[in-house]
Amino acid sequence: MQARRFVLAVATLALAACQQSKPGRIGIITALTGSQQAFGQAHDRGYDMALEEINASGGVLGKPLEIVKYDDQSKADIAAQGVAKLVDQDKVSAIVGSYSSESTKAIVPLVARRGVPLLMPTATADNVLENTQGWSFRLCSGATDYANAMIKFWKDAGMPKSVAIVYENTNFGQANGAAMKKAATDASLPIATEESYTAKSPSYTAMLQKVKEKSPDAIYFASYLLDATSLMHQSRQVDLNPRYFTAAGTGFSTPEFPTQEKGAGKDADYTFSVTQWMPESKWPGSAQFAEKFKAKYGSTPAYHAVQAYVALKVMAEAVKKAGKWDPVAIRDALKATDMPETTFGPVKFDARGQNLHPVLVTQIQKGKYVIVNPKSEATGDPVVPTPKWSER
Repeated sequence: MQARRFVLAVATLALAACQQSKPGRIGIITALTGSQQAFGQAHDRGYDMALEEINASGGVLGKPLEIVKYDDQSKADIAAQGVAKLVDQDKVSAIVGSYSSESTKAIVPLVARRGVPLLMPTATADNVLENTQGWSFRLCSGATDYANAMIKFWKDAGMPKSVAIVYENTNFGQANGAAMKKAATDASLPIATEESYTAKSPSYTAMLQKVKEKSPDAIYFASYLLDATSLMHQSRQVDLNPRYFTAAGTGFSTPEFPTQEKGAGKDADYTFSVTQWMPESKWPGSAQFAEKFKAKYGSTPAYHAVQAYVALKVMAEAVKKAGKWDPVAIRDALKATDMPETTFGPVKFDARGQNLHPVLVTQIQKGKYVIVNPKSEATGDPVVPTPKWSER
């Protein structure tokens, strides 16, 4: 009997040692395929760069960090399925993701239900911070911050007489459209018109013609890359000439957008957009990250890549601070996070789980992004008003 107990004890110890030797796991949800694949790819590359650096520096809690990636296929319902897969099957202790506001909103109540912390790198709709029950945190700025940053830029550069708000009919688009409506109203800026559209429509000329009839002094778009490209091409076709073409980041702030091959080419020139990071940003390591990214992947990174890169590093630091792979301890460590110097700027979460991240405004000039606001971060002056299409 004693011999059997001894064997069982040895087996239990061996099993525990085996389990302890496994690397800790963090789940990743992003859009590796589907309509948002370009952004998911940027995430994927940022995560890989962070993982490589984390493990080169000794990993987490003395073991190599392992990430388990899940492709949400750019669909909210698939993202929701990913939570169950990562937590129940892959046994991750924390999750970073997703990309879109639509997909992120779908997973927020599910991680809370399972008691697993979530760090959102990119989703801008402010309603992703609803119903978190304290389990979700957002690294990036939100739609309200975007709208307020653009209003501030307009105040510095010359307030428009009116603004047209044009947004895709998704959680991302609706949130950013509503945020600009509120910010404009608070600033006593008349709203010329509000237009929503179905993403990836074959033509927006009829809608843009309606906008043109209202003669707005500024336009504020909330669109992903494919639509941003079409909207600018078709704005030229209908000869829509506001003083400002502006946007809530995303499609208007990607490296592809000013290119002829994947974006609007010369039709992207003079557009303004909010953005969350640039290689020229003054945060530590920004230029180095951009150089390393370009050497590895052959392109200049947009803010989506650095958001993923820093998000994984923040989560890894939370695990280190927790001292164990326990979801509750990791959540509490995230709440207490205070990282004054990261490549994405200072990281510290408020009571809602929101990182207080500053927003930049850029303009495309001769095919290149130039930071034009705030003035303390500016790398160039804005070109205002936007030249008419006939004068370009």
